[in-house]
Amino acid sequence: FFPPPSGILPLDSEESGLCEVILVHEHYLVRKPEKVCWVEAAGTVRDGVRAYTALHYLSQVSPGKTVLIMDGASPFGTIAIQLAQHRGAKVISTAQSLEDKQYLEKLRPPVARVIDVSNGKIDVAESCLEETGGLGVDIVLDAGVRIYSNEDESTLKPQLLPHKHDIITLLGVGGHWITTEKNLQLDPPDTHSLFLKGATVSFLNDEIWNLSNIQQGKYLYILLMVTLHTNEPQLDEPIPLYEAKVSMEIVQKNQARKRQVIQF
Repeated sequence: FFPPPSGILPLDSEESGLCEVILVHEHYLVRKPEKVCWVEAAGTVRDGVRAYTALHYLSQVSPGKTVLIMDGASPFGTIAIQLAQHRGAKVISTAQSLEDKQYLEKLRPPVARVIDVSNGKIDVAESCLEETGGLGVDIVLDAGVRIYSNEDESTLKPQLLPHKHDIITLLGVGGHWITTEKNLQLDPPDTHSLFLKGATVSFLNDEIWNLSNIQQGKYLYILLMVTLHTNEPQLDEPIPLYEAKVSMEIVQKNQARKRQVIQF
C-alpha cells in the first residue's frame, strides 16, 4: 500500500522513510529486477515476504512435499502457491467461492487439487487425505482457523475457515503447520495428536525481520527472491493519490479482495 520499496531502513535510522528523497546506505538496498514493474513490486512485497518466510524459513519446502494452502485465490495464497511450485512441491488449495475455484484452476503450472469450501459441505481433511493416499500433507499454510465449536464461534469467525481439529487430522507425520492465527488455542488432546505425529506448529509473523539488525541481510535476500519468482500477483488497478483515503478505508474493513497500490 506504500511507494514501491526497494530496501529497508535500519532500526537505528535517524531519518524517516516518508519523504521524496532519502540517503540510505547501499547495504540496505536490493536492486529491483528489470522484468518487474514498480506497481507489481509494491503490491507483491508484503505477501511475498510472508509466503517466503512460511515456506522457506518455517517449513523448508522441498521437491516432493505436499503443501496445503488455504484460500489460495487471495493475494497471499497466490504468491504462496507460486513459491511452493517453484520449489517443486505439490500444492493443494481451498477456494472460498466459485470465482476463486475457477481462478485457481486456470493457474499454470496447475494446482494438484482445488477444494471448494464455499457451500460448507466439503470436508477439507477428508479431501486432503484422499489426495495423499491417507498419508496427510507435509505442510499446511492456513488463513486463520476456527478454534471453538460452530455454536460458540458463529459471530467471530467465517464458517469457511477450517476447524483446528481438521488441520491436525490432515497433517502428515513430521508435518509443519504454519498458522496466521495469533490467538491459537491448543488443548492437551490437540498437542498429544501433534506429539504422536512428530508435527510442529509455527506462527507466521512477517514483522520479525524488522525486530533485529542481524536479520536485515536475510530480509533483503527475501525481497530479491520474491520479485524474481512471483509473476501473477493479485492486484487491482493502481489508485491515484487523491483516492488513497477511500482505498485505505476499504482495506481496513477487509472489503478488498486484491491488493491496493497507490500511484504517485
